[in-house]
Amino acid sequence: MLRIRGSAGGTALTGTLYGPGEDPPTYRGAPDDDAPYVWICDSFYEVESGGRIQRIDGEEIRIAFESPMPRGFDDRDRAIEAARAHIRTQFARLGISESDVEIELVDAVDDPLP
Repeated sequence: MLRIRGSAGGTALTGTLYGPGEDPPTYRGAPDDDAPYVWICDSFYEVESGGRIQRIDGEEIRIAFESPMPRGFDDRDRAIEAARAHIRTQFARLGISESDVEIELVDAVDDPLP
C-alpha cells in the first residue's frame, strides 16, 4: 500500500494506491475493480455555499466533496502517474497552480494512518 500525498496552500490531500494482493476498501456504490493496482482518493471542488470551510493560502473557502471512485490500473507506474495528476487536478479546482503542489509517496507500512 502506498499513500500519495499532495500539499499546497497550507493543506494536504492523501490518497491510497493498493497493489497486487492488497484489498482496497469496499463500500456501497463502489465499482468492482479487479485491476492489480487500485487508486482511491477524494475529489472536491469550491462552492459558493454549503460544503466545508477550508483555509487555503490564508483564505477561507467552501469545498464540496464527491464520493471517491476507485480507479484500476494494470501498471504501477501508470497508477502513480494518474494519482499525481488526480491530486494536482483537485488543487487546481481550488485555484492553486499545479506546479505549486508538492507530491510525496509514502509506504503505508512506514507511515500508517492514525
